[in-house]
Amino acid sequence: MQNKIKILFVSLCVLFGVTSGYCADTAFENVVDVIEEVNSANEEFSADAIEDYQVDGSLFQQITDLEQEKVLMQLEKERAQLNLDLDRLAAEKIKLHMEIDTLSGRAEQQQQEFETERARLEAEAKRLELEKESMVNKQEEIKNQPQKQQSFVKEEPKDVEIEKNYKLLNVFGAGAQLQATVQDLSNGQNKRISVGKQLDGYTVKSISLDEGVVFIKDGEIQTLNVGNRS
Repeated sequence: MQNKIKILFVSLCVLFGVTSGYCADTAFENVVDVIEEVNSANEEFSADAIEDYQVDGSLFQQITDLEQEKVLMQLEKERAQLNLDLDRLAAEKIKLHMEIDTLSGRAEQQQQEFETERARLEAEAKRLELEKESMVNKQEEIKNQPQKQQSFVKEEPKDVEIEKNYKLLNVFGAGAQLQATVQDLSNGQNKRISVGKQLDGYTVKSISLDEGVVFIKDGEIQTLNVGNRS
């Protein structure tokens, strides 16, 4: 503060000397002296200021601390984000391992099913091959067997006599819906017949209360009534 007052006072003196009518040389010398004194005062002030400057609690220290805190906060934020990324990667890694295990289990199951199906198909193919060999062998045996003389005498089928094999038990119904019950004399079973039905190759032509049951086969007619085999 004193140095500033001294500099101001010297400057006023210089100006006063110039305005008072000193000669140019004297004024110039005075100005040079003033400048030297000002520079000397500034150097002394700067040295004293540097020597007396206290870093702790100063504005520079506060700015430095704020910058450090800002840097530390940014680093802490980046570290927190990095931890989150690491946790996410760990979770994805666990999920990936689980999916791999699941796919491995499915692959093993599918492989087992494939092996089972292949074994079944191989067994089926082997069975068919054996059947084929057996059929070929039978064909060879048939070819190698001596041909037997076959009889060309055709036996004529014997005609069945309805009235000797069956007994008419009853006739029931009305009109064209008449039906009849007959009994097989060989085993005692009863059979129900109607017009159009067949019995031992014979077709029922008609049923009536008067004529009984009329059968026909190749133009041959046989009749079965209540009076037969009574």
